[in-house]
Amino acid sequence: MSEPPRFDRGHTDDLMSFLAASPTPYHAVANAAERLEKAGFRQVAETDAWDGSSGGKYVLRGGAIIAWYVPEGAGAHTPFRIVGAHTDSPNLRVKPRPDSGAHGWRQVAVEIYGGPLLNSWLDRDLGLAGRLSLRDGSTRLVNVDRPLLRVPQLAIHLDRSVNSDGLKLDKQRHMQPVWGMGDDVRDGDLIAFLEETAGLPSGEVTGWDLMVHSVEAPAYLGRDRELVAGPRMDNLLSVHAGTAALVAVAGKGSGLSCIPVLAAFDHEENGSQSDTGADGPLLGGVLERSVFARGGSYEDRARAFAGTVCLSSDTGHAVHPNYAERHDPTHHPRVDGGPILKVNVNNRYATDGSGRAVFAAACEKAGVPFQSFVSNNAVPCGTTIGPITAARHGIRTVDIGVAILSMHSARELCGAKDPFLLANALVAFLDG
Repeated sequence: MSEPPRFDRGHTDDLMSFLAASPTPYHAVANAAERLEKAGFRQVAETDAWDGSSGGKYVLRGGAIIAWYVPEGAGAHTPFRIVGAHTDSPNLRVKPRPDSGAHGWRQVAVEIYGGPLLNSWLDRDLGLAGRLSLRDGSTRLVNVDRPLLRVPQLAIHLDRSVNSDGLKLDKQRHMQPVWGMGDDVRDGDLIAFLEETAGLPSGEVTGWDLMVHSVEAPAYLGRDRELVAGPRMDNLLSVHAGTAALVAVAGKGSGLSCIPVLAAFDHEENGSQSDTGADGPLLGGVLERSVFARGGSYEDRARAFAGTVCLSSDTGHAVHPNYAERHDPTHHPRVDGGPILKVNVNNRYATDGSGRAVFAAACEKAGVPFQSFVSNNAVPCGTTIGPITAARHGIRTVDIGVAILSMHSARELCGAKDPFLLANALVAFLDG
């Protein structure tokens, strides 16, 4: 078999399409599943008995997807190579009683999800998307991808000190978007509007998981179009790269020494503790069932896990030209400098020296440069699914990603080359 194709600028074009089509985790995993289906992968239900056949398979649960490819001749103790990522991003999410308003304005009641840069959601054209739960137990995706809502900022004439003293936003009082005018606010108006939008009968929706998104399309930016601005790069950039890499490696069909896996979880931005989060049982259950379906024993499971490696791929911080003092003085990752290897001795990242060697080997094989990231000692370090995966499953885990600016903004910024550099490194890693 020939080597998997190398990704180029076309990968970044495709990433931008993926970002635009994935306003929620539910849309992101549906789009990833569609790409896997086109590559010959097939969905397996968790409620069905699994067989040990070779080929590509995937499990969907809410806003999470686990996909894997079993090559011909794989033994029950064959180890896994996992690309881990997450599908959720900080945003505004609709409350159980969404219809509100005051002083002639109709508003939607929202709750703050994760840790967004709140100011980035002000005075921005916003759509609404998510998952509707129906009376018969089924679900329906909905996406109002047009200017529907807006969180209006207070005029400077009414807050003269805003530019000198800084913007202060109260999450409850100041972040509720408007979506129309009128004093006759009625319970059920928003859901009735979404039922009509989705072509559903009135009263069919009994539950919802809805969130706000910017409707501004991803775009190339800069004199030479060398930058990409867009929403939800943290962390759909990694989900997209992991999906593309898994498809490319599966296309080889044979010669794989490991079982390549994509594990894209929900709820990373609020701690990962859910049935679709990295701190839940989903990944371990899928990997174990794969071993047992191939006739394996607990001993085979232990052997497979002992030889498994996971790359936890999440965005990280590029050095900011206006705030360079916030970064470690000897570690200044640059956009388009290649993926970053994240290190923290207090285990906020899971990388150690042996993990660094694994990633360095993959980058060398792919011909991709990489950079190191470590936080300034005086600035608290964030974390990822990496330490959770390592601790929960006993799997050697390495934290990596792409360096970006404006993390957790409604619109983030990366280099145009970094997405395909990451994807090429992931192909080399999954290829073993």
